[in-house]
Amino acid sequence: MENVDDRITLEALQQMKRDGRKIVAVVVYDYQMAQIVDRAGVDIVSVGDSVGISMWGQESELDVTLDQMLLACKGVRRGVVRALVSCDMPYGPLQQGPDAAVRAARRLVEEGGADLVKLDAASEHPEAVRAVARAGIPVWAQFGITPHTAARYGGMAKAGPELVAARTDEFVAEAKLLEASGASLLDFTNSGPVAGPAVTQAVAIPVIGGLGGGPWLDGRVRAIGNAVGYAAAALDDTVDRYANVARITLDAIRAYAEDVRGGRQIKGK
Repeated sequence: MENVDDRITLEALQQMKRDGRKIVAVVVYDYQMAQIVDRAGVDIVSVGDSVGISMWGQESELDVTLDQMLLACKGVRRGVVRALVSCDMPYGPLQQGPDAAVRAARRLVEEGGADLVKLDAASEHPEAVRAVARAGIPVWAQFGITPHTAARYGGMAKAGPELVAARTDEFVAEAKLLEASGASLLDFTNSGPVAGPAVTQAVAIPVIGGLGGGPWLDGRVRAIGNAVGYAAAALDDTVDRYANVARITLDAIRAYAEDVRGGRQIKGK
């Protein structure tokens, strides 16, 4: 068990930005993996609304409900001692207005145990960001080119690095707006090597990014299932990962089945 004095705080993340030390964030959905990433020393454990697709086979993040996010957040919270726990607000409350966003954020914190709440497409709802922050709930505000905002840019397929670079001033303005609205952190999706550094330097709060990010940001966030090849898709693709847990698991289950069919004693308790 980690010493409580080692726990990460928002103030510590701010200091890391000032010191030029990178912030490590991961997306996980369950108690077991939460324990592992916390022990590894990550700074933020994010419960993403991608849980619907990755764990439950839903077709879209937009189908995930607040109750489902609460279920996942509670499990992750139980597994984390040191890191900050962030929970995504699902699609719906943010779009319904500031009051609905505050009610949902309070549930994620009070019932789910989240330390902060992640708001997707937050730059389109600055008034809700402001309301949640004023309610005393730290906000991790996502902006950039996301599934929620892709239509504005002609769809995700057209949202290449050239487009992002061409809109650098727009993204800098959005980042400043979110900071002024009270956001504690930013998640700049599809930042690219031009807009990314410009945004990072334009605001005092940490800027972290996943898809389309890079070392030009204050830190990175990655779905741990993708990083270690946990999903079934990793059995057949050629993505460069830190491990291929799916392949190791497949081989192990085949070995288990062979032991059972061969009349041998099986391993494990």
